[in-house]
Amino acid sequence: MSQKFVLNETSYFGKGCRTELVNEIKSRGFTKVLLVTDQTLIECGVAKKISDMLLKAKISYSTFSDIKPNPTIQNVLDGIKACKRAKADVIVAVGGGSVIDTAKGVSVIMANPERVDVVSLNGLSNTKNKGMPLIALPTTHGTAAEVTINYVITDEKRGIKMVCVDPHDIPVVAIVDSELMETLPPHTAAATGLDALTHAVEGYITKGHNTMADMFHMRAIELIFANLAKAVNEKDPQAIENMALAQYIAGMGFSNVGLGIVHSMAHQLGAVYDTPHGVANAILLPTVMRFNGVVCADRFREILCHIGRPDALHLNDQDVINTFVWMIEELSRSVGVTQRVRDTGCKEEDIPMLAEKAMQDPCMPGNPREVSLEDFIELFHSAM
Repeated sequence: MSQKFVLNETSYFGKGCRTELVNEIKSRGFTKVLLVTDQTLIECGVAKKISDMLLKAKISYSTFSDIKPNPTIQNVLDGIKACKRAKADVIVAVGGGSVIDTAKGVSVIMANPERVDVVSLNGLSNTKNKGMPLIALPTTHGTAAEVTINYVITDEKRGIKMVCVDPHDIPVVAIVDSELMETLPPHTAAATGLDALTHAVEGYITKGHNTMADMFHMRAIELIFANLAKAVNEKDPQAIENMALAQYIAGMGFSNVGLGIVHSMAHQLGAVYDTPHGVANAILLPTVMRFNGVVCADRFREILCHIGRPDALHLNDQDVINTFVWMIEELSRSVGVTQRVRDTGCKEEDIPMLAEKAMQDPCMPGNPREVSLEDFIELFHSAM
């Protein structure tokens, strides 16, 4: 049985590596940049670190920054208009998952204009052409959008998050500079770090896991448990750099093997209540892992042995599940993420609707344990 792995053509890592951007643009023959970012990054000066380099190198650019935290179809359409007005030949995305996902949507449709409805990109896509060249510089240590073949766009009319899976969307270059992450507010650093943990854990236990992906996911889990609290609470530069690496490594894995129902449920909280994706994952991860532990306690045992609990070798399955869930909850508490589903604005009467939507989410089939509509309802209730 063949197994396919898709990764960036080129990636850079390390503090200050954003300086490689100019050479990549020039060596590839690009002359006009659409700089995609968001208003917050403009206001805090992070985007300026990139635009100043472009100005100094005399590279022409236009900026598009009208992007919501949970980006919408309209955001993508507005980005396409901006790209055409700019007559850009390359997109440079500077931001978190919302920015890079929007840039991916723009990139794909610029090269496949027949898909301008955006809705048709939902799920496993069959676009004909590789997206317009995209260079991604992440500013959060969570989504790994710079290395994945996925992007998520909210369809506000239907109240759902579309998970678009398309190898044609992957950036040609990823520049992972931890200095761009050092000014993250603590709550954003915590949420995105727990998003990365969710990617790594779900990727490690998903039905599609394999030896190559396991290697990435396990190392990401180790790095996150060792560094997230320091990165959030102490703003430790080395811990932030390690988190930048961890989230990218996790992305290398889950992009190729899929995720599970933490994401199926989290997508609904984001689509209906505009809950930040990392927060939604952090809320749901312990509850779902307790549910999944019935079929993957051995995988949890392996993880525990790598994050400081070698005694897990001698624990029974239920103790392994309890210990693993407790460690996830303790890590969340240590970085100040203690919310429940009810804190998102969800009401008990909303749960059947959320469960119905979760049943249709593209991440659901990858979950290691089969899940029914009734299971989703119970899981949402448990996480309330």
